[in-house]
Amino acid sequence: MPKPQEYLRPEIIAQVQRLDLRARFLVEGFLAGLHRSPFHGFSVEFSEHRKYVPGDDPRLLDWNVYAKTDRYYVRKYQAETNLDTYLLVDMSGSMDYPALKEPDFKAGKLRKIDYSICLAAAIGHMLIHQQDAVGLATFGSKLQAFLPPKTKRSHLLAILSELTNVRPYGATRLAQTIHEVADRVRKRSLMVLFSDLLTDEVAPIIEALHHLRFRGHDLIIFHVLSEDEATFPFHGPRRFIDVEGETSVHTDADGIRAAYLEELKRFIDEYRTETAAVHADFVSVHTGMTFDNALLRFLIGRQKRF
Repeated sequence: MPKPQEYLRPEIIAQVQRLDLRARFLVEGFLAGLHRSPFHGFSVEFSEHRKYVPGDDPRLLDWNVYAKTDRYYVRKYQAETNLDTYLLVDMSGSMDYPALKEPDFKAGKLRKIDYSICLAAAIGHMLIHQQDAVGLATFGSKLQAFLPPKTKRSHLLAILSELTNVRPYGATRLAQTIHEVADRVRKRSLMVLFSDLLTDEVAPIIEALHHLRFRGHDLIIFHVLSEDEATFPFHGPRRFIDVEGETSVHTDADGIRAAYLEELKRFIDEYRTETAAVHADFVSVHTGMTFDNALLRFLIGRQKRF
């Protein structure tokens, strides 16, 4: 079993530094709500000052500082400077595909869960490096682990240890888990979901995503498939087994390839459309992609939207 530190791949961390994950979260209404909050009964911890800029609420001006410096400064609050992020990682049986004794990072032979952990590790490292707090929620048939966000590097290693010591198994109940997280996390946060989204119905998951957005959370979804699932390279007679159940089917792979790829495209397009409606970032990747390609997809999609 790989050590947790092995998932902190330096090359991936270097690539993920390009991501400004805070940008939309901070711009899209959060700071406006924050600036109002001291005057509507919310307790926000004072942190430091910054120079006044046109558009700031005049009620935040610190007149004591003005009297000493003859310059305008506004109070800066802790909730404004720190972002809580939760890494939501699918640990259901389908994430254990393809079957590998050990991931081979150099050769790029990874299970879906390995690929997800690498992305989660890089994003978590970047956020903690900029003094933001990172937490974890893992789920399969139920919510399995829930670690509140912290800013210490040792906490990131605890998160990775949790992820690497649990073998994915069983069916997923993604919608129920998202609802549970939405009910549990009260502070507005950034939710980063890593999942293959392989469930029977899309509608309950979209409803759960609406619940997250209603709570004020921002959302990034990394839709992680295996390279086999994304490209369907199989030929001839094959037996396909449901890794989350006991069913299997014998069929001619060549005969169903076109229909399979068409259905996969429809599936991804539906998610892309529905997640756009809740203002979530949706990034479809597979384990055959280099991480810079996966992250570039995210950046391009984000740029098109904003």
